[in-house]
Amino acid sequence: MESNSSSPNTIPVFSTLASPFDENSDSNRKPLSLWPGMYHSPVTNALWETRSKIFETLLDPPIDAPPQSQLLTKNPSESRTCILYNFSTDFILREQYRDPWNEVRIGKLLEDLDALAGTISVKHCSDVDSMTRPLYLVTASVDKMVLKKPISVDTDLKMVGAVIWVGFSSIEIQLDVIQPANGSSDPSESVALTANFIFVARDYKTGKAAPVNRLCPETEAEKLLYEAAEARNNLRKRKRGGDRKEIENGGVNRLEELLAEGRIFCDMPALADRDTILLKDTRLENSLICQPQQRNIHGRIFGGFLMLRAFELAFSTAYAFAGLMPSFLEVDHVNFLRPVSALS
Repeated sequence: MESNSSSPNTIPVFSTLASPFDENSDSNRKPLSLWPGMYHSPVTNALWETRSKIFETLLDPPIDAPPQSQLLTKNPSESRTCILYNFSTDFILREQYRDPWNEVRIGKLLEDLDALAGTISVKHCSDVDSMTRPLYLVTASVDKMVLKKPISVDTDLKMVGAVIWVGFSSIEIQLDVIQPANGSSDPSESVALTANFIFVARDYKTGKAAPVNRLCPETEAEKLLYEAAEARNNLRKRKRGGDRKEIENGGVNRLEELLAEGRIFCDMPALADRDTILLKDTRLENSLICQPQQRNIHGRIFGGFLMLRAFELAFSTAYAFAGLMPSFLEVDHVNFLRPVSALS
């Protein structure tokens, strides 16, 4: 059966996304490395576009390009970046972020938070020498994320972040999601969510840890944030070192109590508490093949996408267990152990 494209029964289909290439000039064609996966939020796409402009000539440097020879000293204001969600006037944007309860879909915000933190880290690590090879910056972990109040999808939203601490090759970025509180003039009541992201720098050529630009906090608030981040970094080192058992020892007794309850449930179910179920009976899982549409600008699966899927699986698990809509409060820690390939 032959198909005629001019037939009235043929419906043409066109891409709804902008092309990464300048159709009027082959000389202005963007490299494919600057056109990441398509199925991310408009905010994430805008952030990646901003990041690609910063490093447009550096994302594909010559193999023999030298590393940055002299570290710069920057202040937090140089990396501070703000995003505005015009939910009150942009109905399409509002629908892209709406959940069934007319609040913002937290999983979508996780994508944007990761993309914003990545753009901020790129700003901090960039230098003025366009002949040096750039650093490969990856999300190492999310140290803490706390939701302080529900986030409405009908009110404008602002996301702002900056570098608050740096080590040899690691960077901590604090992000705040701000939504004005009705009838309140206290700025602290407008902060709806806070999150701390840890990024690490790797040399593009060797893959080894690479030094990052130094940070010089200027205001008292910036100095307090720096000191708090320094304390968290020292605690992470202690957990990785010999003090780990001492730090975790407080939870051992509670763990033994829970295991004892579980053994009763398995061995003598008639004696078990009727209001208790085994943890394994609440288990849900989600298997997926990583698609190229979910890649980031480095060709790996976007960490924000992985957090979105993990969060929504956790939300579904809590919903199925409780039988009621759960309320998200906080994420204690997220670790990215290794990059995920689009072929996984």
